[in-house]
Amino acid sequence: MVDGYDPLSPEVRAEPSVAYQHLLEEAPVHFFEQFEPPFYTLSRFEDVQSALLDIETYSSEWGQGPRFSPPSGMLSNPPQHTFYRSLVQKAFTPKAIAEQADSITELSHQLLDERTDPNNWDLHEDYAFPLPVIVIVNMLGIPTDDLQRFKHWSDVTVEAMGAEDPTPYAEEMGQLAAYLLEVIRERRADPRGDLISGLVAAEQDGKGLTDEEVLSVVNQLFVGGNETTTSLITNMVWRLLADRPLWERLVAEPELIDAAVEESLRFDPPVLGLYRSTTRDVALEGGTIPKDAKVMMHYAAANRDPRAFDSPEEFSLDRERNRHLGFGLGVHFCLGAPLARLEARVALRTLLQRCPDLQLLGDGERIAPYFLWGRKRLPVAG
Repeated sequence: MVDGYDPLSPEVRAEPSVAYQHLLEEAPVHFFEQFEPPFYTLSRFEDVQSALLDIETYSSEWGQGPRFSPPSGMLSNPPQHTFYRSLVQKAFTPKAIAEQADSITELSHQLLDERTDPNNWDLHEDYAFPLPVIVIVNMLGIPTDDLQRFKHWSDVTVEAMGAEDPTPYAEEMGQLAAYLLEVIRERRADPRGDLISGLVAAEQDGKGLTDEEVLSVVNQLFVGGNETTTSLITNMVWRLLADRPLWERLVAEPELIDAAVEESLRFDPPVLGLYRSTTRDVALEGGTIPKDAKVMMHYAAANRDPRAFDSPEEFSLDRERNRHLGFGLGVHFCLGAPLARLEARVALRTLLQRCPDLQLLGDGERIAPYFLWGRKRLPVAG
């Protein structure tokens, strides 16, 4: 446990949960001044849940990141948010996602077959990264010829989200935008049966989307559709292997895979929290948040709140009621949740079948943004 809360400190970045007890018990309305702009943090489950459902008070008008920036596409407020979300909703229904189970399973086996050295491989690089990125680019209709370029662009976009100064990332983010704009323009000339083709054909009140509006939605789907699912898979396997009896129990009882996925989303959510901006002063137990303030909704701390969960510090495969906030809540509940869950279940099931003796070779290295949680390297054997 840390005394005080600094999300940028080495100890909190290495293991964010060391700060949760302080936030939950000592500072449920925390103000962090050492960032530009300064921001508040809500951590108790009831406070975070209420804030996520109150979009009039906690608005997405200035984005869901730590800086004040006009949002676009599915990150905007209703009614624009509702329209953009409706454009892609059909592709992410549980039925549509379930139809991808066989192809995702085939891909998971293919990735394990392609490992160069099963006795020393990187679970992130060889498995957890390529699986969701291949799935999402296939859905979008983007060629998969150069996955490393997509990985780099995705990493850059995510790092820019958490940087106080995003300027150093502008050139490479511009490269991603240029690439995607070229694909969008190709689909206008030659539509296909993919998501981008559907977006360029969409209309609102008889008016179609501009290339830039389509780009906004595609970029959100591209980054959201791979980075967080990659972290879900690596976080889950990392925790299970670190507590060997949990892994061995799953090998023997694969019917607990769904429980393992949900518990990982509670215990190690890939998104520690996202931001809203207040439209009025808000008085809460622990302090008052002024109007026009950035507020981090700390999903991960809320998921460890003993007021909401029994034995919250235990990673349990027997948790009966798991109302975690790993995918957020309300109108901005993660659109890709059914896909992320399916990919995580398939990835874990295939590993348990193919690599029952899998072993950690170290804890790897965490990803950079302080409000995201995952590993960009996870060395394993087996």
